[in-house]
Amino acid sequence: MGDPGSYLGALLSRRGSVHLAVRGPSGRLVAVGHLMPDNGNAEAALLVEDAWQNKGLGTRLLDGLGRSAVEQGWGEVYGLILAGDERMTAMLRRTGVPIRHVREGGVTTARAQTSDIAGVLFPQRGRLCRRRPVRAGRGAVERPWRPRAE
Repeated sequence: MGDPGSYLGALLSRRGSVHLAVRGPSGRLVAVGHLMPDNGNAEAALLVEDAWQNKGLGTRLLDGLGRSAVEQGWGEVYGLILAGDERMTAMLRRTGVPIRHVREGGVTTARAQTSDIAGVLFPQRGRLCRRRPVRAGRGAVERPWRPRAE
């Protein structure tokens, strides 16, 4: 991974995009993830410096990007995977999200519906929720009711 500072400005300037970054102990960026809007969908990209791989940074960034995609209301998230990138393929498989793969030459496009991402990240949203009043200060505040985790 080159110096992320050299291309970070171009990434951050895209309207509606989402960016996440991880700094190492020295304060230098060691991992970045981003979502770029694309006609109601979003392109996702992750980059983790070689020395910082296999430490869970990519997984945490991917989780954050998935949450952002659901919150933004995009229909689908897609990303390109280079041939031989077994780490990325394994990480996507571990998410539990159904992913459609389309191979073209040495690149695979992985696509996931945000409704499927939401089903994995927020399983309670699929259940029937009712609203209940909660006492907070001087009045009742409405908040969604969710069943307790089992």
